[in-house]
Amino acid sequence: MKIDLNTYPIWHPFSQMTEWPDLPKIIRGKGVWLYDEQGNKIMDAISSWWVNLHGHAHPHMAKRIKEQLDRIEHVIFAGFTHDPAVELCERLPKHLPQADWKFFFSDNGSTAIEVALKLGIQKYVQHDGVDKITIIALEDAYHGDTFGAMSAGARGFFTDPFEQHLFDVKFIPSPTAENKAACLSTFKEALGENNIFIFEPLVQGAGGMIMHEAEVLNELLRIAKEHNTITIADEVMTGFGRTGTWFASNQLSEVPDVICLSKGLTGGALPMSLSVCQRWLYDVFLTEDLNLAFLHGHSFTGNPLACSAACASLDLMEEEETWDRIKAISEMHKTAARSMKNWPGVKEVRCLGTILAIQVESDTTAGYMHPVRQRLYDAFMKHGLLVRPLGDVIYLLPPYAISDEELRWAYGVFEEVLREEIAEKNSEDVH
Repeated sequence: MKIDLNTYPIWHPFSQMTEWPDLPKIIRGKGVWLYDEQGNKIMDAISSWWVNLHGHAHPHMAKRIKEQLDRIEHVIFAGFTHDPAVELCERLPKHLPQADWKFFFSDNGSTAIEVALKLGIQKYVQHDGVDKITIIALEDAYHGDTFGAMSAGARGFFTDPFEQHLFDVKFIPSPTAENKAACLSTFKEALGENNIFIFEPLVQGAGGMIMHEAEVLNELLRIAKEHNTITIADEVMTGFGRTGTWFASNQLSEVPDVICLSKGLTGGALPMSLSVCQRWLYDVFLTEDLNLAFLHGHSFTGNPLACSAACASLDLMEEEETWDRIKAISEMHKTAARSMKNWPGVKEVRCLGTILAIQVESDTTAGYMHPVRQRLYDAFMKHGLLVRPLGDVIYLLPPYAISDEELRWAYGVFEEVLREEIAEKNSEDVH
């Protein structure tokens, strides 16, 4: 639909509204496809910001949500419980790294991070009587847009207006194989007497799909445990099969103290998140004194509809067919990556599980605001492919419902768009 900024009532996220003279109005979805009011279909190649696992309008997801809607849509979660929440939290532990887990509900990835950080800080300050805590995070991190999450994320244009209001965080190089020595030495230097270490395991999503070595991350976690450190794994994006295993943390030998889940948690159907903490941390707050409790919550904490959606998604995730698709997508990505490395204009190709990322060659410094970002987005949309570049990094992160044929089509569009981009750049250089 055409946008008249004087009359259009909505303010869209991560946007300068003047860049959208018109917006496709999506009226329905099916599988990997979105359909607009003009009858055009668009492949959702990024799972609508990484949330959709099983494809749009999945009948089993709809069935369980509708059944729950007929029973009760919401109930206050302080002082009450309900079956969908209990079912979800009884089923999840068998897929998480082995530990005694407790589950705290909130409503999105940022709030899951806020909960995890608050748990760590309150534990040190109120229960241990500590007045100095060192918080450590990875360079190029992104954990969300609330204040705690922003503080633990990379500083830059997203956070510049709030810089003086964010708490202090020490940043260390990403734990890639190339960075191993610098990462470990910087981490050791950063550690204080009481620490919180937050990280995105194996893949830093918004930072440009930066991929890590499990070996280096394990070493960081081993060092952390020797230095009184609460470790927080931000699995908001990496959870539920995205890296080829149920959770990225399943590929680690060291178990984090807290794991944050959202996005794919409900199969992309409804907003909800979990901060999953080990029993020892839960026990710190378990007293008869309400003043020492973790006094945090949200109006829609533990929403029964969202919990039902999560249970429905678990039903599908526990099917062998889903893992067959995850393996097939992973193998196709690996095969495609070998070819893509030789494409013109490609600087680097990275893939892990169902995530495939291409960094394009550029004359300017990389970053989210890279000038090629909007050009590539528009070019992909003209081909009917929804890809939202992270600066000079383009990526595929599709729903597991995507077929081999559909995935090959997406690869073909990638190649065509990149060749068009190179041709246009060469033309500009000539003139």
